[in-house]
Amino acid sequence: MISPVRPLTIRNHDRDLAGLTYVYPVLSRRAGGVSIGINLNPNNACNWHCAYCQVPDLVRGKAPVIDLAQLEQELGGFLDDLVHGDWLQRHAPEGMRTIRDLAFSGNGEPTSAAVFPEAVELAVRLRERAGLGREVPIRLITNGSLIAQAHVQQGVRALGEAGGEVWFKVDAGTAEAMARINGVRMEPAVVAKHLALSASLCPTWVQTCMFRWDGAPPSGSELAAYLDVLTAAGVDTLQGVLLYGLARPSMQVEASHLTALAAEELEALAARIREKGLTVRVSP
Repeated sequence: MISPVRPLTIRNHDRDLAGLTYVYPVLSRRAGGVSIGINLNPNNACNWHCAYCQVPDLVRGKAPVIDLAQLEQELGGFLDDLVHGDWLQRHAPEGMRTIRDLAFSGNGEPTSAAVFPEAVELAVRLRERAGLGREVPIRLITNGSLIAQAHVQQGVRALGEAGGEVWFKVDAGTAEAMARINGVRMEPAVVAKHLALSASLCPTWVQTCMFRWDGAPPSGSELAAYLDVLTAAGVDTLQGVLLYGLARPSMQVEASHLTALAAEELEALAARIREKGLTVRVSP
């Protein structure tokens, strides 16, 4: 039986809690229960470098070669323990003992794995084998930067056909702010194009982290540029925005620049986003 050494909390998303390579449980404040993470980047490699990232020893790169047989063994065994064992009672707090989703997330960009579409198919199959239906969606948490690649589109399309969702990271609306926050040079028009493509393949939520940088909250012009990206992608094609703040400390050198926004500040930002006709869910 698989047992993490510490109980789950919303502030601890340690990928090693279950002692597995590719699979880890977390309490997700945005999902509202236990999320079963699928980590295709156990090498801590990502093509972005987000200032708020909680992954220690983050390096630039892509996912390593994935052992699909090991992934199947780990995910299948863990789901069996959750569904047929007493894992939730032993390790999740009362009120959070529900499997909310399977999520391709982890220590880097999951779509950088060469076998990303095969991993999606595997997750769909194992969800069905465990007796879980579409009420336990499979989610992809992604920066969306690789969605122009055919194999990534294949995986995202399969996710949509299985009733899944994409949580697509958009934290800013100018190239300068993206470089500062996400550590990449991206043009807003490209982000909008990628976001629109994702929404055409699978139901897509925008996932946005907002905070103070050197004490200053997002400015009015920065928020307007961010909203321009969502508008260019097509507001009517999006499920909405998942707006969240800093819940766990950054492990990056930029951490000293970051401080959390108050809950009322996030709500005020959400109100501005809702003016565009978007559903907004706020997680301080």
